[in-house]
Amino acid sequence: MKKRLLVTLMAGVLTCGMLTGCGGNSDGTGDSVATSSSGSGKAITLVLSQRDEWLSSLDTAAQSAAKDAGYTMTSQDALSDSSKQIQYVSTAASAGEEAVIVNLVDPNVAGDIIEAAGDMKVVFVNRPPEDMSLLNESAIYVGSDEMTSGYYQGEWLAEHFKEQGKTEIKYILLNGILGQVSTTNRTASVLQALEDNGITATEASAPLACDYDRAEAMTQITPLLSSGVEFDCIISNNDAMAIGAIEAMENAGKDPSSIPIVGIDATADGVQAVKDGKMAMTVFQNAVGQGSGAMQVAANMVAGNDIAEGTGYEVDDENQYVIWVPFEPVTPENVADYE
Repeated sequence: MKKRLLVTLMAGVLTCGMLTGCGGNSDGTGDSVATSSSGSGKAITLVLSQRDEWLSSLDTAAQSAAKDAGYTMTSQDALSDSSKQIQYVSTAASAGEEAVIVNLVDPNVAGDIIEAAGDMKVVFVNRPPEDMSLLNESAIYVGSDEMTSGYYQGEWLAEHFKEQGKTEIKYILLNGILGQVSTTNRTASVLQALEDNGITATEASAPLACDYDRAEAMTQITPLLSSGVEFDCIISNNDAMAIGAIEAMENAGKDPSSIPIVGIDATADGVQAVKDGKMAMTVFQNAVGQGSGAMQVAANMVAGNDIAEGTGYEVDDENQYVIWVPFEPVTPENVADYE
């Protein structure tokens, strides 16, 4: 029950953080703010690109790790606005904070984030810079290798269709935010895995850009369900869009278990959908590992320690400024481990 255990351990922190976040800022902007108080005087800011279920879990883990490390942490929601995100980083630098953790809105503005940070240490989490050469001893990336996430989807689908005697399939693809590394690599890796495993996969329709949003996926896929388009599976870049597809099928009177629908992230809803047989599989992206790992890396950088010390994760073989938190496939056979 690895996922549920980690969430339970931090339930108190989540409750505090969510209550603070619902209240908004004192300036009336309504941005979510959560603070972990240690009384030590050491301060750090986490700037999220937005706040959703998965990123809220990351925030909670970072808050808990900050408290353990003796830091006061403030988390800010950039509301998908790069300029707002840069502003938050600049404010933290002006306040004399030692480090900032950033979940990038736009991977192309990583250089601007580093510049705004000034002398602060910078940890990019979950979404890497477009230009990885920007990383150095003062700017580290902590996340999961997106080329493995989609690959797990493709391997599962290939095995499934081979068991049915199929080597040619048609798919509907639900894309996340176009241009983001996660969207690009999740898509490329699932298609690569299908090809590597002897499956010829062709588009049943043009990819649907649903911005990782459940409602948008439901809206966009609904017309296809009554259009006569034939497809063998639905491949989604995340669980939220996969759930949107499931809901669209149910609303159209179709059984979502009749074709494989695969997601990524292993959110609570995604795990439940796998357990219920509505989603074929998902891929666990460790929000707790990324959040706590990013905070530990920040503390290590400030203290001058090895960046991976105490994280339990490994530095990339080819880039000493990258730390990987592994993805894990979640199927009906092991879903109970992620409840």
